[in-house]
Amino acid sequence: MSSPNAGSRPASETGGRWVEPGHLYVVATPIGNLADISERAVSVLKGVDFIACEDTRHARVLLDHLGVRKELVALHEHNERGASEAIRRRLGEGQAAALISDAGTPAISDPGEVLVAVLAEAGVPVVPVPGASAVIAALSAAGLPARPFWFEGFLPAQDKARRDRLDRLAGVEATLVFYEAPHRIVKSVAAAADRLGGARSAVLAREVTKRFEQFAHGSLDDLVERLAAGEIPARGEFVLMVAPAEERADAPAAEAEALISALIEEGVAPKTIARVVSRTTSLARNAVYAEVLARRKES
Repeated sequence: MSSPNAGSRPASETGGRWVEPGHLYVVATPIGNLADISERAVSVLKGVDFIACEDTRHARVLLDHLGVRKELVALHEHNERGASEAIRRRLGEGQAAALISDAGTPAISDPGEVLVAVLAEAGVPVVPVPGASAVIAALSAAGLPARPFWFEGFLPAQDKARRDRLDRLAGVEATLVFYEAPHRIVKSVAAAADRLGGARSAVLAREVTKRFEQFAHGSLDDLVERLAAGEIPARGEFVLMVAPAEERADAPAAEAEALISALIEEGVAPKTIARVVSRTTSLARNAVYAEVLARRKES
């Protein structure tokens, strides 16, 4: 029977360490509640030679809490390529390393993706040490379909780029999952309502696993109003989950078709038609816009 820790030596052979030389351990850390760290994760952090982290000061707070005193190596979006090569060389010399992010699972909308790719290309073993993940934690408690789901991560910060990306996602028949920061949450939820359809069901999770954890259910339009009213404070870290797009036929439904025809006859601009129809029917804005352009071309 294989060991539950396949690929690592038993603790009896390593003095309690679950670490092999020349390996990188991708260690998930708590996203809020410090009790969510696993026993294995602590053992790995204590057993490696050094720890790559997103922010050394932030990491030190967690590691001090765990009683871990190790060399810290900064690995963030501005130095990831160079730092990854340096880490690869040290692993090649037989050292073992752990990778952590500020919270949750590294390389998932956090630094680490480049490092893992560099090591995979070089044939260096990369071992996951699973644990907290905001996307999985939020989705598990949201009550929305999780098969399938589309994890988008953070939307673009620029308004136009954000709108364009949401337009591309409007027809995806999966629950959409986004991360968002507090200073952009109001704009992002409003943009989602505008581009995906305000009537679409959604859940906004705030401060998952923390003291002021909040799950707000409703339509996207409802969430926009609750954010504006302060019922959902624009503070903390957010996970926005949007119900799947309904499967659509190639042509609009009868009621939407009549509305589109009337607006075209009135000479309304295609973008305005798309916005109005997507807000008043189940059709996605980009689908309506394409339909309007197709009709204009035919006529």
